[in-house]
Amino acid sequence: MKKVEAIIRQEKLEILKAAIDHEVEVNGMTVSQVLGCGLQKGQKTHVRGQEVITTLLPKVSVSFILADEDVERVIDLILDTCQSEECGTGKIFVYPIEEVIRIRTRESGKAALQ
Repeated sequence: MKKVEAIIRQEKLEILKAAIDHEVEVNGMTVSQVLGCGLQKGQKTHVRGQEVITTLLPKVSVSFILADEDVERVIDLILDTCQSEECGTGKIFVYPIEEVIRIRTRESGKAALQ
């Protein structure tokens, strides 16, 4: 099992959710509002005529716990949905998951994901 976590632009979330619903069968996802910066080092805005540099920009973190055979399909879908040429588009992280346990039934492993 793997955890796939994507940090994406906020405006891409609804598009990604719709694509996941129609193209890949996943049993759940976790979405969090996050702040961060990468290579773009923030962005310049003007407030009341003064330049303000915002170093932490709002992003969305979307996480999936997946069977190994589903990882590449979900990564490809995230790339197809969220990719752009602009700086600050996001990142995808893949982590190994040792165990998953459903608290209600005590099921573990792949059965806990369904």
